[in-house]
Amino acid sequence: MRWCRSPRGRLSLVVTAAVLCAGVTGAGITGISAAALARPLAGGRAAAGPLAVSCRSAAHPRLAARLARGIHAALSGRSSTVALRVYDKTEDLNCWLNSTAHFDSASVVKVTILGTLLREAETQRRHLTASEVRLARLMITHSDNNAASALWAHVGRGRLQYFLGRAGMNQTQLGPGGYWGLTQITAHDELLLLQLLQYPNTVLNAASRTFALTLMAQVIPSQRWGVPAGAPADMTVHVKNGWLPLATHGWRIHSIGCFTGHHRGYSIVVLTEDNPTMAYGVTTIQQAAQVIHRQLNPTATTFRPAPAPAPSWGQPDEQIPPALGGR
Repeated sequence: MRWCRSPRGRLSLVVTAAVLCAGVTGAGITGISAAALARPLAGGRAAAGPLAVSCRSAAHPRLAARLARGIHAALSGRSSTVALRVYDKTEDLNCWLNSTAHFDSASVVKVTILGTLLREAETQRRHLTASEVRLARLMITHSDNNAASALWAHVGRGRLQYFLGRAGMNQTQLGPGGYWGLTQITAHDELLLLQLLQYPNTVLNAASRTFALTLMAQVIPSQRWGVPAGAPADMTVHVKNGWLPLATHGWRIHSIGCFTGHHRGYSIVVLTEDNPTMAYGVTTIQQAAQVIHRQLNPTATTFRPAPAPAPSWGQPDEQIPPALGGR
């Protein structure tokens, strides 16, 4: 699948599919092959020229081709700039779209803050304090900004950077000062983060992973839009979203999530910018998510509907410098 820019500047899609070759185990993350986490694109924001995008599976090439065509149809005609990663270990399936392009993180960086906090506690051979648990719960389940700012300052930039290094999230660049919402993220690195939460690894132990996934499964209903749209009703949804308007590139609307159940699991990351409104970005994500879930779960009989716009939509979830368009 390939993005091409028309004379008017609108992006359109051409679908391709290829077979992913088997790879060796990636360092520090057991059960995830190096090929599965390969980086097919150059870094930076989405470029003006054609960008190669594909869905690949050595075991199920036809499924990969169908999924690529479905994502094409879902995103065709949308004005959003989109980055996407899908990984289903059971089906040996990956999808990439602009996976190393950088986006302002908005609140999805809160999962990275949580990972850093959990890693710090493990290193110090202790449990989280009652205060840390309370702040972590508020930060993830309610996307509380004050809690995020407190934990950002508590763990500090040194530990945040250390966690990124251990996680292999080398494309992520921390936001300046206390502006965690301006951290530069990529779909590639966010997928790595979700894999740390789903599978045994040398960065987070089983208790830490369970705690993080439990919080992401308890996000309040008004914030469960995005990649959960269209997920099978009997799978557990672990999600974190972010939304942020700036003076350039419009609304940043992001959604990352893991989906577990029936002795399997998969992850979806969708990052977007250039959205005229928050609702527009949410719709872009949900149209792609519904296709992905249905293709990965062909025998499922009931699916979660795409959430309708909520009254809280349209308000930014970050405090950002006024010079950059913040309030």
